[in-house]
Amino acid sequence: MVGVMIVDDHPIVREGLRGMLAAERDITVVGEAGSGDEAVAVAARIAPDVILMDLRMPGGDGLSAILRLGGSYRVIVLTTYENDADLRRAVAAGAVGCLLKDVSRRDLADAVRAVAEGRGILSPPALRIGAAPADGDGGVRLSAREREVLSLVAAGLTNAEIGRRLFIGEATVKTHLLRVFAKLGVSDRTSAVLLAMELGLVGRATT
Repeated sequence: MVGVMIVDDHPIVREGLRGMLAAERDITVVGEAGSGDEAVAVAARIAPDVILMDLRMPGGDGLSAILRLGGSYRVIVLTTYENDADLRRAVAAGAVGCLLKDVSRRDLADAVRAVAEGRGILSPPALRIGAAPADGDGGVRLSAREREVLSLVAAGLTNAEIGRRLFIGEATVKTHLLRVFAKLGVSDRTSAVLLAMELGLVGRATT
């Protein structure tokens, strides 16, 4: 059973999210908070497996809360994404997932499960919003194959699926990703995709 904490300053939003997850047999809402400050305190008390975190709240915003949680919890940011800078800041702060608030019940539940299993996630709309090319590539040079692999990661494919798509072994996919991580100065798939999009190295996600 995956224990989820919901953090949002609007009670109706928390109620809606709780209702969306109520039908899932393997997911249960174990706590709620209405601000970033409250989220830090409640998380320390109940130790949720996954936290659904709004970014903009009075009484301590989501970004500061993510920083204070210090990577001890798996945080999925839920936001309207008025600008994609919020997305990058959230991941830099330690979020392992980002979803838009119009996410479907099925996609929300799947995202919670993925993050609980240690995988980072980005919704397709979030990827599209973050996919506008930036000015310059920051001096980062990825090979054609590395770009290809990273584009498929952005599209949501697993290493095994990427290997089948490109007719290479899963170990080779991992090697390419490790080289990408080193070149970008990151340590996980989500951060690699976001930074690559910011630098214009990866465009709109496709499947």
